[in-house]
Amino acid sequence: MDIKKLSEWFSTYRESSLSGRYIHLEHIGPLLATLSKKVEIELLGTSENNAPIHLIKLGNGPKNLLFWSQMHGNESTTTKAVLDFINMLTDDSNEFSEHILTSCTLYIIPILSPDGAKAYTRLNYNQVDLNRDAQDKTQKESIILNNLIHKIRPDVAFNLHGQRTIFSVGETDFPATVSFLSPAGDQKRTVTPCRKVAMEIISEMNFVLQQYIPKSVGRYDDGFNINCVGDTLSDMGIPTILFEAGHYAEDYDREKTRAYIFYALVTAVRYISDKNVTGNGYAGYFDIPENGKSFYDIIIRDVILNKKNVDIAIQYTEELSENDIKFIPKIVKIENLGNFYGHREIIGNKRTIYNENVTVEVLPENELLKFRLNDELFSTELRKS
Repeated sequence: MDIKKLSEWFSTYRESSLSGRYIHLEHIGPLLATLSKKVEIELLGTSENNAPIHLIKLGNGPKNLLFWSQMHGNESTTTKAVLDFINMLTDDSNEFSEHILTSCTLYIIPILSPDGAKAYTRLNYNQVDLNRDAQDKTQKESIILNNLIHKIRPDVAFNLHGQRTIFSVGETDFPATVSFLSPAGDQKRTVTPCRKVAMEIISEMNFVLQQYIPKSVGRYDDGFNINCVGDTLSDMGIPTILFEAGHYAEDYDREKTRAYIFYALVTAVRYISDKNVTGNGYAGYFDIPENGKSFYDIIIRDVILNKKNVDIAIQYTEELSENDIKFIPKIVKIENLGNFYGHREIIGNKRTIYNENVTVEVLPENELLKFRLNDELFSTELRKS
């Protein structure tokens, strides 16, 4: 895949009306109205709080590909990238897109959990994690997805998610900017033929992404849970690829990561449209390091607190406020953190912290976390917005 061309396409097709982390139906509604003049858009049903769940259908090729995003409402990066991808596919002048649409039929649910997206939460309106409801199907959203799966019986399914800033590639200081998984279909994590197909496609995406973000692609844990949608699909023999959109340096709005997800989507669909994917090329999947959990958002290193030499780990909590996502700093650990990394690191040089309120689980009230270090006011802006 020509990485220069991928970059050009992203610049051309990036949907400018979508940005940041807070994406819900009101943001994509105008886009769907415009798209409906070009492609088929179907109302699949409604959520538990009666919000519409839409299906976008593109192409008329023999290979059925199913995509769903924002199964967890606060994981919006893949939704942005999917809309960018749709912009490319609906450009009649793009011969590459024409080739995809004659080879494949794409079924895309841009937001599976509209109530969760509006509330910016992992859970749906009834406080259920839809990705743990694949077997019981207690929620309307789960039933809608299940019915669609059985109706089209996809050749490949794309389960699109986002992951926290804590994840690393292995135990290294490289953040897991993008992670993939071919979910297990049984407790033994058997490498079945359908898993091999997904692994081969993931290997191709990894090859391309390494040219943009070397050493920053991870492999998500494949522990088996039949209640998860991906595991259920693998159990059914449907090749499934889990995407996890992660952190890139200083990219808390996930706009850089958005581009890498776009590149991965284009690469995967191009690969599927060009080839009869047998799974024979699956081995490269295991060259991708498994995710570790080696990061905090900020580490203040080498300070003296209560006469002890310690590091201070700070993690952001995401809070919906006034139709925007605020990143609120929270002290989560005070100890020697030599085996961890900070997306931002501050070196204290053994200066003493004179602040009796520095304790684990204390949420700083101000926008600045201020410590007095040997009579110097040492401040760092911790709130991102």
